Amino acid sequence: MKNRIIAVLVLLVLTVSISYGQDTTKKDFRKVSQNAFGLGERLEYEISYGFLTAGTVVFEVSPNFVLMNGRNCYEINASLVSASSFEWVYKIQDRYICYLDAEGLFPWKFEQHIKEGDYSKDFVAIFDNASNKVKTTTVVKGDKKPDGEFTITPYSLDIISAFYYARTMNVQNMNKGETISITSFYDDKSYDLKVKILDKESAEVPAGEFRSVVVQPLAEEGALIKKAENIAVWISQDERKIPVQVKLDIIVGSVKAELISYKNLAGPLNSKK
Repeated sequence: MKNRIIAVLVLLVLTVSISYGQDTTKKDFRKVSQNAFGLGERLEYEISYGFLTAGTVVFEVSPNFVLMNGRNCYEINASLVSASSFEWVYKIQDRYICYLDAEGLFPWKFEQHIKEGDYSKDFVAIFDNASNKVKTTTVVKGDKKPDGEFTITPYSLDIISAFYYARTMNVQNMNKGETISITSFYDDKSYDLKVKILDKESAEVPAGEFRSVVVQPLAEEGALIKKAENIAVWISQDERKIPVQVKLDIIVGSVKAELISYKNLAGPLNSKK
């Protein structure tokens, strides 16, 4: 349930230096100019399941760059915590961390740490963008799985970097029915995620009322997001392009995530009424 939201929506303070021995000096990486987000941004969402408050999701960009493989990176932390009133149904404590290249907006490292009920999973992916490879380690309920190494499409994204990269796309000027495409990697597979423009309408959430572009993720069979026709995302119709609301129908009901607070944005939210 929550992986779907984080995949469409789809994660400390001091600058540190991390290196995995990759040679990044011999390749000209892409450059992506954007003003959708920046250092220190914090977005908080409330998740509801039917009439119940199920938990909160927080996306936070560290206030300082991290130096990884000789390049400045955004350190992005995402956390999903179930509400105390919902823990009798299901207790969740999930963390995601992404190190996103500040100039090219592609990941160098992704971490996922899941604790849900009696289930736990720790997943780490190290992206070698110079050779288009990714190395993974996975531990499920204390049992370490074999390490993996996979060939990926250039500039493949993880589920957190996909969230931020999608915000740089010019969806507010696209027409109904148009699509954009994003290639992502998770676990041991690459996925092509397409996002279709549905409509333009207002969304009223706890953080305010926003003029929005409504989009629909369209994922291939077996990807993180299934039954994509039942998912809709409202994105603020301005330069920040913040997802302000997500609605998802599942077999046993509906899930909704709504923006409840934001701070340290890269600029004004001109879509707010």
